[in-house]
Amino acid sequence: MKNVGKVIDLFVSVQGSSTRVEKESIHLDPKGIVEDKYYDKNIQRSVLITSEASYALAAKNHIRLPFGALGENILINYNPYHLTAGDQLRIGDVILEISQNCTMCDHLSKIDENLPTLLKEDRGIFARVIEGGVIKKEDKIYLLN
Repeated sequence: MKNVGKVIDLFVSVQGSSTRVEKESIHLDPKGIVEDKYYDKNIQRSVLITSEASYALAAKNHIRLPFGALGENILINYNPYHLTAGDQLRIGDVILEISQNCTMCDHLSKIDENLPTLLKEDRGIFARVIEGGVIKKEDKIYLLN
């Protein structure tokens, strides 16, 4: 188990709207993030993890974004985009398994028309919950395999 970084910020999507709310902690179980509108919708895409490196890349290209704008649930200070399906992370008392790279969403082009191309490989990764629990801001991230 190798410590690779920490949680910077946490977000959930609100039921019945496009609103995203910043949280101090999130509760996860095998169906996803309990408070999130996508809970129990697609367990392979339960959690979106994004690196602050994505925001830095956008800023380097003169696109300023507030944290959460990329749709992430967990913003981390570790770049996980080299991880592949099956790799596991422990964050807090939660174990997440990488399921797939994140595909681009139409809403990103509404922010800036260049954003989908710029972040094609660097927007985020989806994970499913293997062991539930709580993740808090500042929790350490461990690569398990």
